[in-house]
Amino acid sequence: MNKRNIGASYEGVAREFLTDKGYEILCMNYRCKYGEIDIIARDNDGYVVFVEVKYRSGAKYGMPYEAVTKSKQKTIFMCSEKYLQDNKLSAYGKYRFDVISIKGNEIQHIKNAFGGL
Repeated sequence: MNKRNIGASYEGVAREFLTDKGYEILCMNYRCKYGEIDIIARDNDGYVVFVEVKYRSGAKYGMPYEAVTKSKQKTIFMCSEKYLQDNKLSAYGKYRFDVISIKGNEIQHIKNAFGGL
């Protein structure tokens, strides 16, 4: 299995995790000229949640969430602005940036993992 297929598989795991928590999935793999956001969802409190999914089989190369660098955060933020604009959602509305960190079979959901830049 190549990296893209592995990533898609764990994005599916994250999607299922979120839907089990009552999130409504708005978009998977949103792409724009700035990059990609793995999952865009709406939570039970009405927040639009931009989710980055990271997977590692073990901790040899660090925790999965550590791979969400400042550069990646900037990409996600720019994509989120484009998504909000394209879908006529207010940039002043309720939204946040989460990370789903998967290590082996362990899932960690980090809410408000980083702020807007």
